[in-house]
Amino acid sequence: MNFKLLCSDLDGTLLSTKNDVSAFTIEEINRIKAQMRIVLVSARMPKSMTYLQQRMGIEGHPIISYNGALVVQQNKVLSSTIIDINTAKSVHNICRNLGIGLGLYHNDEWCVESTSERVEKEIFNTRAEPEFESTLTTLERWAQHGIGPHKIMLMGTPDSINGITPMLEKGFLDELNCYRANDTLIEIAPRSVSKLQAIQSLLLPNETLKDVIAFGDNYNDIEMLEKVGYGVAMGNARDEAKAIANYIGLSNKEDGVARFVKEHL
Repeated sequence: MNFKLLCSDLDGTLLSTKNDVSAFTIEEINRIKAQMRIVLVSARMPKSMTYLQQRMGIEGHPIISYNGALVVQQNKVLSSTIIDINTAKSVHNICRNLGIGLGLYHNDEWCVESTSERVEKEIFNTRAEPEFESTLTTLERWAQHGIGPHKIMLMGTPDSINGITPMLEKGFLDELNCYRANDTLIEIAPRSVSKLQAIQSLLLPNETLKDVIAFGDNYNDIEMLEKVGYGVAMGNARDEAKAIANYIGLSNKEDGVARFVKEHL
């Protein structure tokens, strides 16, 4: 197999623990990084990805953050797409009525109203610290600076998340991509972006998607796995991701990405 880009999701894919890569993964990435670009592709903010780049010695390679809304290479922004601030305020109004908390993300800024079990998990998993202020204050502050969120995280209960899902699908279909991360979380990104679209933006003139191998596990990886030259779903992946993948590897806890790289690349 000869590819020019290796694109990998992080959580549930490349990471063998909640917030780190294994020594085996580091070894295998180091072995192949001179022959192809290694692109980390995630819903995370940039600073929650760059420490992993440093661990693997690929700081010069691009990263795709926020499911494609922000693409960065060595602190240089290659592309940035934000959610309209008025749309974000509308989402906030609906969530407030349903008791759903919001995490707001712009570049390396993460804002929440208060700590919670979910927020503490996010701190541990991503090695990032949030700023604590009211959601409305954050949105007004960003509005004054002419910016908006790259990502909105909705944090609720299974019932409240089930309740808001059809509202988002009906009210914001043309503006937002909404990914159900689990029973209590929804990740929201601008409608015009995706992991696949961001990967396409990184292709050189002589490259096509056939030159890309991708690894993933969740709903927001499905399009990427399906459309690149070769898609590998992890053993722990959603059934829908496994159904469209070219190959089903071992789970992330079994170093599925590194094992595939060792055996096939």
